[in-house]
Amino acid sequence: MPIRPQLKWLYPLDWPELSRAIRFRRAKGNCEACGRPHGRIVMHLGDGRWWDAGGHTWRNDCGRSVRPNAIVALEAVRTTRVILATAHLDHDPANNVSRNLKALCQRCHLNNDRPEHLRRRFTTYRMRRALGDLFLGPYS
Repeated sequence: MPIRPQLKWLYPLDWPELSRAIRFRRAKGNCEACGRPHGRIVMHLGDGRWWDAGGHTWRNDCGRSVRPNAIVALEAVRTTRVILATAHLDHDPANNVSRNLKALCQRCHLNNDRPEHLRRRFTTYRMRRALGDLFLGPYS
């Protein structure tokens, strides 16, 4: 995921190298939560289940094999390219300890960051409302 410009100063200068080491040396190019491979186009059902071409099986959002009878119609199958990113588990970009960093695909990264995104959204709306009250009346 791209780094927000206002937060870029929190990251170390060697962040690209550190991120690459986590994603490709430690995680070996696979998501550490669900096992999706970096750079590959995978078929998925939108609810976390995805087709593991290497293992010839459907997997759930935790990377565990799913029984074939749990799969829905082929019309629901979509494809996406998997891109790994290094996530801070505690949402603190200054904390770059190895156990705080994890290589995650887009879906797992967004699921991991959901509480932080909701917190930031709440703060943003409150700031907009306060500015609206101050200068233009009620925020709509």
